[in-house]
Amino acid sequence: MGRQQWWGRCLAGVAVVAVAGCTALDEGTSVAPPDDKASESSSGASRSPAGDGPAGPGDGTLPGVPTAEAARTELAGLKVAAHGSMAGYSRDRFSHWSAQGENCDTRETVLERDGTGVKRDDECRAVSGKWVSVYDDKTLSDASELDIDHMVPLANAWRSGADTWGDDERKAFANDLTHPQLLAVTASSNRSKGDQGPDEWQPPAKTYWCTYGRAWTSVKDTYELTVTEAEKDMLTEMLDTCTS
Repeated sequence: MGRQQWWGRCLAGVAVVAVAGCTALDEGTSVAPPDDKASESSSGASRSPAGDGPAGPGDGTLPGVPTAEAARTELAGLKVAAHGSMAGYSRDRFSHWSAQGENCDTRETVLERDGTGVKRDDECRAVSGKWVSVYDDKTLSDASELDIDHMVPLANAWRSGADTWGDDERKAFANDLTHPQLLAVTASSNRSKGDQGPDEWQPPAKTYWCTYGRAWTSVKDTYELTVTEAEKDMLTEMLDTCTS
């Protein structure tokens, strides 16, 4: 589904926490460490209307990841363009983390989703659990060592089309729990990535390249964001690591 169609459905369901792929638009307190970075497939055959796709090897808990075949179709349909200007960009233009109910915000929701045996305190903070950082294959038991990464960084989104969005749409993008846009990883890997695209930074764990390429492509397709030639070339290389 294209960004305009997706956003129209979000506006129709803005009064509820999440409807058919729309994340909550209520303001939440940001508790994530600063990282200074910031769908249905085009073929319509590999994902449900909510954007959930069949999980593949290495996908873990990441929602809405398309098959490699669907991702290749999506990638072929993306508009190729040079990066736009960063003029006017600020992380504050992508308000996060939004409230998700029961004292939880988007960060805590992702920590609970991506971890195992996660226990929370009365303020919804993860006080124990285990997390595997898929970018670098590290296992952690302290939530403070994790960042919530935006698969497509906020700054990258800004210079590939999000600069023309309204504030509510940017907020929905920054808090998207339905598509493969948010995941818990080590703070070190997240900050190493920064706002770089796949052509500039790749997960150290090459076994994750297939999922990374599929997820990145899916987010760009869902939100109708552009890709550079170098970005598209690297995404093609990543998708070529998929076994099917």
